[in-house]
Amino acid sequence: MASNQPSVFIDGEAGTTGLGIRKRLEMVPEIVLRSLPAAQRKDPSARQDIMAESDLAVLCLPDDAAREAVALAGALGNDAPKLLDASTAHRVDPEWIYGFPEMSPDQPGKIAKSAQVANPGCYPTGAIGLLRPLVQAGLVPPDYPISISAVSGYSGGGRSMIEAHDRAGGPAFELYALGLEHKHVPEIERFAGLSRRPIFMPSVGHFHQGMLVSVPLYLDDLPGRPSGTDLREALRAFYKGSEHVTVAVGNGSDKLEPEALNGTNRLELYVWANEQRRQTVLVARLDSLGKGASGAAVQNLRLMLDLDPGPS
Repeated sequence: MASNQPSVFIDGEAGTTGLGIRKRLEMVPEIVLRSLPAAQRKDPSARQDIMAESDLAVLCLPDDAAREAVALAGALGNDAPKLLDASTAHRVDPEWIYGFPEMSPDQPGKIAKSAQVANPGCYPTGAIGLLRPLVQAGLVPPDYPISISAVSGYSGGGRSMIEAHDRAGGPAFELYALGLEHKHVPEIERFAGLSRRPIFMPSVGHFHQGMLVSVPLYLDDLPGRPSGTDLREALRAFYKGSEHVTVAVGNGSDKLEPEALNGTNRLELYVWANEQRRQTVLVARLDSLGKGASGAAVQNLRLMLDLDPGPS
């Protein structure tokens, strides 16, 4: 290659996540962005050729198309680029590294060394961020009957959902995945360290982006009957020194809105507790298109290409 800078190809750059990643990468002078003309973006031969010229390919595709892209790259042998998959296709595949750098002290190193990284889902980022530290600390049993409620902006729901919300008279709020088979559940269960499948209830609000993920718990049903402060301090200890994850004290209110972190790669974690009732609710707030998608992808890409961490 003519340039010594690493080059990146976004396969599926016209979608919501692809556009978000491209916008962020355009502000990263250390890399060269490669792109195909619109007429060639679905041409397997053209995509394979540009992969061979790239150091890393980001897959912003539906699951089946992502698997096909992995096969195209694999056929290149030594000329194959590193792969960062933003789809659901490989998140629980043991041959891929899960791209949540904050989930363990050695995870950034694993991501940096891997040729195949699966970007986390937006909802799982919040749920795993809340639950994994507490399970590892022994404060939440792996088999606890976990229930997760979440609300997201509509921009992550694909073209039809975006069009429905953008037009006049679009839905104000919708529960969905009521068949209890949402595709994000397997990665939540695995990487939160749960041995019992959680109940996950996602919803979409009439706002563009932003997200809240909440987990209610009965404190007296947890080992050692901890307080809300105990849970909060366990989270703080786990994320001490983290650049992107903050354990918040509170906001001086009993309300939380989902859009405050839009445009950032930050994840805020809260523990609200009523000690008299011995109940608590854990809440994660993030930008569904930031730490929940494009921002996380760029964070992983920087690790994979050995670049400076970049802004939060």
